[in-house]
Amino acid sequence: MNEDPLQDSNVASPVFIEDLFLTDVFLIKGRLAHKTKRLSNVLEDNQRQYLQVQGATLVSLRNNEVIKTPKVMINVDELILAHELFDCAGDVAMKSLAGKDDSKGNRIRAFYNGSVQFEVGGQIEPGAYESNNMTGRKYFIMNAPTVRGLDLDHPELKILKKIDYAILKKDRMAYVYDFG
Repeated sequence: MNEDPLQDSNVASPVFIEDLFLTDVFLIKGRLAHKTKRLSNVLEDNQRQYLQVQGATLVSLRNNEVIKTPKVMINVDELILAHELFDCAGDVAMKSLAGKDDSKGNRIRAFYNGSVQFEVGGQIEPGAYESNNMTGRKYFIMNAPTVRGLDLDHPELKILKKIDYAILKKDRMAYVYDFG
């Protein structure tokens, strides 16, 4: 008797997408394994070279090819942008108390100048993209991001139009135009 009814089936199991990761080559959607806190904190505290993403869908930024795999390892040096679609590790009450007041932020446009050129524009804390030896933070948060330069009409990439914030890696931005 087949204990797994889907083992010999062509029917795909539903995958819960919790996290997004943008690299030079792929948009990766899936669930970061063993996440016990907010994605921004996991990225800042990470000591390993690779992040394991389960139930992964990889979408090529070059030719829109879609690859689905049970697991993929992402080299943290390749990360450009990340987003937590579903917050299962954070404190909802604290998040709501923090609120979003875009009037306190600076509007910027951050340009990535890699193999696929694009830009991300939105609101950040003043100077958040600068290195700070006291905090040592490698990432900064951008509210209300707008991505330009990628084919966001592709069904798999369209999700980038709907994110309310982005976690950007400081050392992956080639140019920043700060309107503040």
